[in-house]
Amino acid sequence: MTIRRVGTLALRAVLPAAVVMFSVIGVGTAFAKEPTGDFKVFNQCPRFTAGVTTCLYSQTESGQVTIGSTEVPITNTIVLQGGTIHHEGKETFVGAVNGETLNKAPQKVPGGLLDLIKCNEIKGEGLLEKAARLACEWTFENSVTGVNATTELAKPASEIGISSNNLINEEGVALSLPVKVKLENTFLGGECYIGSSSSPVTLKLTDGATSPPAPNKSIHGKAGTLVFHDEFNIAELTGNTLVDNAFSAPAATGCGGIFSFLIDPLVDAKLGLPSAAGHNTAIQNNRIREGFAEAVIASEK
Repeated sequence: MTIRRVGTLALRAVLPAAVVMFSVIGVGTAFAKEPTGDFKVFNQCPRFTAGVTTCLYSQTESGQVTIGSTEVPITNTIVLQGGTIHHEGKETFVGAVNGETLNKAPQKVPGGLLDLIKCNEIKGEGLLEKAARLACEWTFENSVTGVNATTELAKPASEIGISSNNLINEEGVALSLPVKVKLENTFLGGECYIGSSSSPVTLKLTDGATSPPAPNKSIHGKAGTLVFHDEFNIAELTGNTLVDNAFSAPAATGCGGIFSFLIDPLVDAKLGLPSAAGHNTAIQNNRIREGFAEAVIASEK
């Protein structure tokens, strides 16, 4: 069925009241097993953590992120996984067992380094300036011009905000995600980031309507279609779209390694960084699955 307004948590209120309770004999023994069947996707759910009642496995399969003047399409699936503690109407997110709460899924930046940096834009006649131009030219001569943008968590998983109620009702923030975006290329080095742990890009994603400052205008996501599996122990949303076009993005840092004082400003100029709220947009098209932790444990073999 297509979700309109359910008015309660996605799993805890629309599932049958009678849920079989499963006992765990030993944590060490339990971890030696793995979930099976439809529950297999919840393998990294922290289901043995005290208080965790539901497991989450969310796949962003398409969409795009626009930061400043550059739009990056989402072509490689981004996975968010973990578990949720429900207490007194509040939800607390718990990260994946293996630490891969948000997987690293590189997305190609259109135009790559050719569009991002022009070697002759590196000005100055000092040794570092000359070395930077040579390194830039060497990169182009060797055709290593592709640039990937990879979204990473910028804060501990416990700082991810989640609301099943808002997700179902198409209102408010369904997912708050503090991230940083790594720009990857041989010339840019391994520490070229937009955002950081101290200054993250905070996405406040909703499947309702956004309220961005100008020049952006309000856009609307959608909850999608809800189906149940395995005797109502798994809820699945397909066709879900989460959006945010009211976030800001800081200037780039660390681009070009020792040449960052030269390269960071070029990257900023090209991308339009720092980019104030109202100039950026994230659209994520998702398949979201939630399952009862007890049912996940019961499936293990």
